[in-house]
Amino acid sequence: MGGRLAMNGHLTATRMGALATAITMVTVAMAGCGDTVDPSAEIPLDADDIGGVVSSSNGVEAGVWVVAETTDLPTRFIRTVVTDDNGRYVLPDLPAASYEVFVRGYGLLDSSRVDASPGQRLDLDAVVASDPLEAAQVYPAAWWLSMMELPEGDLSQQELGSAVTGCMNCHQVGNKATREIMGEILTESDSHFDAWDQRVAMGPMGAGMNGMYRRLGPQREMFADWTDRIASGEAPTQTPPRPTGIERNIVVTLWDWGTETDGRTDSTPSDVRDATINANGLVYGVVQPSDILAVLDPVEHRATNITIPSNAPPILTDTPTSPYYGDEPIWARRSDPRSVAMDGAGKVWLTGRVRGADEQPSFCTGETNPFGAYFPIERGTRQVFMYDPASAGFSEIDTCFSADHNQLGEDERFYYGFRDGVGWIDTEIWDETEDTEAAQGWCPTVLDTNGDGVITAGWTEPEEPVDPMRDHRIAYGCYSPAYNKADGTVWCSDNGRDDNTLMRLTVGSNPPESCVAEVYMPPPSVQNTPPYGSGGLHITSDGLVWQDWRGSGHFASFDRSACTVTNGPEATGQSCPEGWTFYRMDKPTFANAEMPINSDESYLTQIDHHNVLGLGAETPVYGVVNTDSLEVFVPATQEFVTLRVPYPMGFFSRSSVGRIDDPTSGWKGKGLWSSYSNYAAWHLEGGAGTLQKSVKFQIRPDPLSK
Repeated sequence: MGGRLAMNGHLTATRMGALATAITMVTVAMAGCGDTVDPSAEIPLDADDIGGVVSSSNGVEAGVWVVAETTDLPTRFIRTVVTDDNGRYVLPDLPAASYEVFVRGYGLLDSSRVDASPGQRLDLDAVVASDPLEAAQVYPAAWWLSMMELPEGDLSQQELGSAVTGCMNCHQVGNKATREIMGEILTESDSHFDAWDQRVAMGPMGAGMNGMYRRLGPQREMFADWTDRIASGEAPTQTPPRPTGIERNIVVTLWDWGTETDGRTDSTPSDVRDATINANGLVYGVVQPSDILAVLDPVEHRATNITIPSNAPPILTDTPTSPYYGDEPIWARRSDPRSVAMDGAGKVWLTGRVRGADEQPSFCTGETNPFGAYFPIERGTRQVFMYDPASAGFSEIDTCFSADHNQLGEDERFYYGFRDGVGWIDTEIWDETEDTEAAQGWCPTVLDTNGDGVITAGWTEPEEPVDPMRDHRIAYGCYSPAYNKADGTVWCSDNGRDDNTLMRLTVGSNPPESCVAEVYMPPPSVQNTPPYGSGGLHITSDGLVWQDWRGSGHFASFDRSACTVTNGPEATGQSCPEGWTFYRMDKPTFANAEMPINSDESYLTQIDHHNVLGLGAETPVYGVVNTDSLEVFVPATQEFVTLRVPYPMGFFSRSSVGRIDDPTSGWKGKGLWSSYSNYAAWHLEGGAGTLQKSVKFQIRPDPLSK
């Protein structure tokens, strides 16, 4: 893979243009910051770099992180790199500021923070952990969760594992905030069992958590047992590996943004179809509980917030007592934004509430609208906003369908999945007319069961048996739509615990009548673990579908071109076993599981269409929520590359989008952007008051590239 990572050129100046470009060599270690190193370890440094050697009582420390952090800039800035085989590191292209630098690594305690400035040689002393418990304090949540034992009872181990990882839709499980119980809760409880019964009912999502938790019945004792063992000093027996190979070439940059009570945050730096859009521009993120559009200027290192206006009725105004925020209604909101994307003009499209769910426009069910007449929609919970940076104004698009997960196609339509169908907004019609009704359309998911190539009215409904003489509608939750530029179709993946369906929709030239759906399910598997719990999907430019399986830790590719049956009475799911290929990631697993059940979960899938990571174009990227990382699958080698954010712990991604700022400057001119995105910012390392982060990943040719 080394050949694929070869990059050309270096930036000759920082974006701020404030630092000199002359190369400096500093060969003397800072006093008190480690032993004098061999001259062979000398590291050429530019005036905006910090570099040196990390060593401990065990010698040089390879594959550990060096973190530089500053609050001198308008928003907090953090850059992290990994040491090479000889313990050497280079923190490249640091903005002019004073930094605190420290070492974090598996098997180590965090080192003391050392003040440093760009242009400085800084050798660092690492501290070896004295025992497994000390070492585990910097393990991601999944390794702590792997200690949980799944008890016998009415629910199977698979059902229990799915219940636990289902909590990861909102936050990590096994981080410090969940594996320990705050003292004030314990003092009011007779046991960890009672304490758990109290804690899950607290906070803004307490009602929902408590309902799910109580459904576990007596088997919920597994949480108390886990907490008991951790409180007694037990440490994980499964341990994470240090970065090796390509993972030592990763540069991670973070900026604070949003507010301290933020939850779910999706972000966009560019158009997914063209990574050169908005080069060096602002990065936008929607923050669900705060009703804001978070904005980052990565050149000036400045974060701001824009309030999203909405006339929707307020939701979640009553908050049960929280151990962090008491009765403060921290998640009272109106617009409730969830997902965000950018179009080719740099306009920002986001989903949110423009009105109440029952305030449906009349055309959604009316005979005068072809879509409303064909497939009426009586209720919609979330609609669409468009923010135009040029005017700094918002437009509201009142969609009939419940919109989520913006997916922009080559046809200039934003596609959205909803229960039983796919909806869209034609951006060209909207830009020309600003007519909400004219700009939107939708289709139900109806299979061509009779095989005549079209959908005919009078189809059988989902609860009815399939009739080979009539078409058949399926009840399908299109959670995460993806556009296939190879043929103009839209694909969806459901996301429930037991869902295993993949849906393809041809919109055609005259929707809704021209809409035709197909459905594909994986074949019965003899694999240990079988794939279950489908999640998000994305599609390569040549039409290969990549899908993650939340429950089992599998990643699948589906090649429709391999299918011999795509319609007709046999095409109701199991018609194309030959199209599926499965891979499974090596992750920590629950300690006593009879078959491997991961203590991690993947969330959504994206494709690095434009090779911003240097691992190859059309490479799938998966958000894995309990290991502080993104996972990249390299099809050419069938290997995973982990993009880990070691500090602050709690990185939890729901999306990633590439951007090219300068196509002439190699790795420096491009990166993959993501964000911290759990529902509880106070669960991050640092606790209450900590802000979510905007994150940029880059992969350089080697650990010392600058």
